[in-house]
Amino acid sequence: MAHVRYPEATSVDVATNLSSVLGRPLCVNGTPWILYLFEECVENVWEYSSVVIGLISMFCFLLSTLPQVYEAYRNGKVEEAMSIGFLLFLFSGDLSNFAGCYLTNQLPIQIVTAVFYIFTDVILISQFLYYKIKNKSTRKNPFLKWMCFLWCGAATVGCMVLPKLIEENSVNPVTQNPSNTVEISGYTCGYLASIFYLASRLPQLYKNFKRQSTEGTSYLLFALAMLGNGTYGLSLIVVLPSLNGSKSLFLLNHMAWLIGSLGVLFLDFFISAQFILYRKHSSSQSVQLAMKKVPEVEPLLCEEEEP
Repeated sequence: MAHVRYPEATSVDVATNLSSVLGRPLCVNGTPWILYLFEECVENVWEYSSVVIGLISMFCFLLSTLPQVYEAYRNGKVEEAMSIGFLLFLFSGDLSNFAGCYLTNQLPIQIVTAVFYIFTDVILISQFLYYKIKNKSTRKNPFLKWMCFLWCGAATVGCMVLPKLIEENSVNPVTQNPSNTVEISGYTCGYLASIFYLASRLPQLYKNFKRQSTEGTSYLLFALAMLGNGTYGLSLIVVLPSLNGSKSLFLLNHMAWLIGSLGVLFLDFFISAQFILYRKHSSSQSVQLAMKKVPEVEPLLCEEEEP
């Protein structure tokens, strides 16, 4: 994607400016809404499919943490189910992703998406700490609930204001920063994010194994993440037939994100296996416990009275 932004221009103006600034031919046959949102000239079905699949991936990631937020609210024992290592590594990965978007001056939609990822991480970590303190306390503390509401409200306002501040204070990297610096910073943040995302699954796998249970954890969190990572990898593969340059160089440039997405997808299969295995184990234990609670019924002996 191009890193130059024209937020107030029409589709034709964007194409004209894109041609004059970047030295590219005018995008006559491109898809208007993709050109406006992503400043990318999509002229064939392979590129169009790649963008659509990429959008599906983005929405899967956007929705992935919401089921866990609800599950934590419903269950109230999130500190027993979730690993703090999983949450911290996930937050670090999203923070690295945001840093990459900021340093390389990505498009507003990408920055807003990265900020939303961080916002949902903050909500998950806040829930974890809230229920951990609440469940350890012997008496009710209304002050704790108000502090949680104020913190979540402040995080919401911050996430709404931050993208606008970044957009106003951002500097065009094409004219101000060397291309090598931008590329190095972007690749560094990409590899860091991949490492953090891969490391996030290991504490949760160990937590589930230690508990021999996945109760209190929403499977939709990992199912939507699997769908998002799978569609992201597919979006890169689908665009390969339309490339004019070296396909191996294209894959090499995206290797950091491919390793992160496909590696996490691989580890999430193990978490899915834990959900299936421990659910069956929990069901069998429940049946055995229910059978033990059923009182034994002694046979009634009817004795005939002698006349």
